[in-house]
Amino acid sequence: MADDREVLRILWDGRIPVCFTLNADEVVALEEPEPFYLLLPRVSYLPVVTDKVTKHFQRAIKPDMNTSSIWFDFNGQPLKWHYPIGVLFDLYGSNKSLPWNITVHFEDFPEDEVIRCESKEVVESYFMSAVKEADSLKHKSQIINSMQKKDHKQLWLGLNNDKFEQFWSVNKRLMERSGDELFKHIPFRIHQCDKLFMQKLAKPVNEAGESLTLKHLMMETLPTIFSNDEDFQSTRIVIHGIEPPLETPLQWLSEHFSYPDNFLHLVLINKEAEM
Repeated sequence: MADDREVLRILWDGRIPVCFTLNADEVVALEEPEPFYLLLPRVSYLPVVTDKVTKHFQRAIKPDMNTSSIWFDFNGQPLKWHYPIGVLFDLYGSNKSLPWNITVHFEDFPEDEVIRCESKEVVESYFMSAVKEADSLKHKSQIINSMQKKDHKQLWLGLNNDKFEQFWSVNKRLMERSGDELFKHIPFRIHQCDKLFMQKLAKPVNEAGESLTLKHLMMETLPTIFSNDEDFQSTRIVIHGIEPPLETPLQWLSEHFSYPDNFLHLVLINKEAEM
């Protein structure tokens, strides 16, 4: 089990200062509304705060506007709400100054780029399906299937309400090993700008029983990008805004650095593009 509790808590408490600004073309009020500032949890999702954002800008938009069609963009890039906030920031905003400036829209929904999300129930459903997929990879679904419905609900409520203890009192079971057995596979997703995320089957050890590391994962999954040691000099591998050492064992990373959906979300950043 993930016993390094301090690491779990530090990652849970990660926050990103965000400045929300209403798209100027949608303002019908005499004066543009003030920007709306929030400190957002890295581990959460944008729809968790849409009610607050909508309420702030309500008076500045058309009275009959369908506010459930809210969406966000950064520098013209529509933001996928089903990616954790920390992943979105690491992908698009981490090399910019803070606060992170996000534009709010209620019109012209980008159907080709973003899934519609008209209620928090949609987020909960997506989140739980990811947790179930992760457990099928780690434990062949044995843990998640042994839980009661109220346990599933507690996972979501713990995340939605930003309650670390509430969430981890259930999630620790999903992070436990079966005796001395490691996870069957490591749930991970690799994110790159302008590409769909990538995931493959990856074991925490090789056939000889030796621990596989983050470096092994990258070279195995993306051999065209990481074929030798020099390739790692030009690309940053970021999880929760942190660059873990390449020698970090995958099993440890999965237990301690996974997002609440139980996946490792690795963001690849080209160092030259940051300059």
